[in-house]
Amino acid sequence: MTLNPVTMSAVEVAGAVARGAMTATQSIEASLVRISAANPALNAFTAVTAERARRRAGEIDAGIARGESQGPLAGAVFAVKNLFDIEGIPTVAGSRINRERAPAKHDATLVARLEAAGAILVGALNMGEYAYDFTGENAHDGPSRNPHDPMRMSGGSSGGSGAAIASGMAQIALGSDTNGSIRVPSSFCGLFGLKPTYGRLSRAGTFPFVASLDHLGPMARSVADLALACDVMQGPDEGDQAQAKRLAEPTSGSLGDGAGGLRVARAGGYFARGGHPDAFAAVDRVASALGATRTVELPEAHRARAAAYLVTMAEGAALHFDRLRARPGDFDADVRDRLIAGVMVPGAFVAKAQKFRRWFHAEVVRLFSEVDVILAPATPCRAPRIGQKTMSLDGVEMAIRPNLGIFTQPISFIGLPVVCAPVWTDGERLPIGVQIIAAPWREDIALRVAHTLERAGICRAPVALD
Repeated sequence: MTLNPVTMSAVEVAGAVARGAMTATQSIEASLVRISAANPALNAFTAVTAERARRRAGEIDAGIARGESQGPLAGAVFAVKNLFDIEGIPTVAGSRINRERAPAKHDATLVARLEAAGAILVGALNMGEYAYDFTGENAHDGPSRNPHDPMRMSGGSSGGSGAAIASGMAQIALGSDTNGSIRVPSSFCGLFGLKPTYGRLSRAGTFPFVASLDHLGPMARSVADLALACDVMQGPDEGDQAQAKRLAEPTSGSLGDGAGGLRVARAGGYFARGGHPDAFAAVDRVASALGATRTVELPEAHRARAAAYLVTMAEGAALHFDRLRARPGDFDADVRDRLIAGVMVPGAFVAKAQKFRRWFHAEVVRLFSEVDVILAPATPCRAPRIGQKTMSLDGVEMAIRPNLGIFTQPISFIGLPVVCAPVWTDGERLPIGVQIIAAPWREDIALRVAHTLERAGICRAPVALD
């Protein structure tokens, strides 16, 4: 039987390479062939590091031939959003201006850690400019497209990450999530995505957006891949001040024996209105499978989203202030205008938002004394069409670009760990995601629940090969 790495998970590829059923070189060559075939239509990659990947695969194969362990991800293929530093490539962060930067001298910490575990980097991925986007539409590189329907959005801002994994071009992709940028493309592309606890994974060697909100995490087609990738990437890093030299607490990789005994509730109130019926039907299906009958309400969640917007606008504008003054014409117009609006946010408003943030965090964490997991929609709808500007939800016409994150922003705002799990309903060609939210540092619980749903066939991430 011939193994096809394109249809395999990272864990499966690494197992095949370790036992000699496949070489790392065969794995990377299959990925490069798939990229050549699929990327012209999907526009997921902005740079392909073929020479580097082949060299690394050769090193892994040579090490295995000598009888040396090459790590738990040996031969698995990964790619990263182009805000991660890759040695020898400018870190563009989806922008025109950053293309003038000198090539990175070193890999980002998470890139280096994945490679140390045996994974092979195959390239950099398309993204929304400076990560200020939920659509996956880049004004400079063009939109990354949804493999399930190339006329539809991949989601953003980690849109290339979603498209690359859903189409089988790699097994693992890294994205960033400030307000929902891992969970939105995971929902649209039908993937499992992990937004870890704030500070869990090092951000060293990445281009920032909003320092007090930025998270990094993996996206994959299986929960086991998420767990293993997170495990090999976690740990303290002197280069990342957000970690405060804090050791990661419970391991992220333990999938346990299932969700039995866990107290699961669904989020009501704010999270039960303002979306398409498909979004709530997906939560219903997951809640029913888990036997969840309880509903909890995250107090003032609508204000949490508003406060998240204020913080995002103000911190993002401060970061880009000099660029806005010097080169406004080189920005995506939508990104530029939102950042300019951020320049004008009064400092007192931001201070009030941060004060509210502390209160909201305490109130939501208190809920986890009563429940272990909270379920909520990931996106208010399935993937819209590329170029679509508005959507109608609950009879209200609203702009798409800022509102695809209405259910993710309140959660990012307080740094909780979330697994986005894909749900498919009968007759639908497009998936939609459900957020599995856990208490701070309890990625293991969210992963266990996602793994249970995956094994039961409730949540799955098929490879789109056509």
